[in-house]
Amino acid sequence: MSQPAFLAGKRVRLRALTEADADGPYVSWLNDAEVCAGNSHHVFPYGRDAARDFIRAANQRTDALTLAIELVADGRHVGNIALNQIHPRQRSAEFAVLLGDKSVWGTGVASEAAQLIVAHGFSALGLHRIHCGTFADNAGMIALARKLHMREEGRRVEAAWKDGRFVDVIEFAVLAREWAQ
Repeated sequence: MSQPAFLAGKRVRLRALTEADADGPYVSWLNDAEVCAGNSHHVFPYGRDAARDFIRAANQRTDALTLAIELVADGRHVGNIALNQIHPRQRSAEFAVLLGDKSVWGTGVASEAAQLIVAHGFSALGLHRIHCGTFADNAGMIALARKLHMREEGRRVEAAWKDGRFVDVIEFAVLAREWAQ
């Protein structure tokens, strides 16, 4: 384990990103078209210097909480998870996750990490609403949003350019009172 856990579950722990993460597999995830098929990354090559800059900035922000996802079993950094655009007055935030290590896809790692950060958002940060948007063809993220008790709020038609075509973006959200139930 490179850092103490900030949030911990049975199989995953969430911790602060460190500059050392830029020397691990993290950079390769953002240069992998398959890993980035469901997000807006993989537009320009991503390097270690950019990763270090992002990590330094992320650790200074109070309007976002970006954490590394590590496996409890072996301490391996397998992805990142975040609450972005934390708005103190509106008490809302945007949920995002990047599961870069393909060996853990479909194993529930993202779901456990998401449960941890969403619960933290509602309990510790006092958020009222957590939302996310995803490409209409991103079945994994749609399933994860539903596991988080998020409801579909709408669809932005042809709102994103991805792989040479426009794709719809589906918006999801969950309120604190819905999460509590």
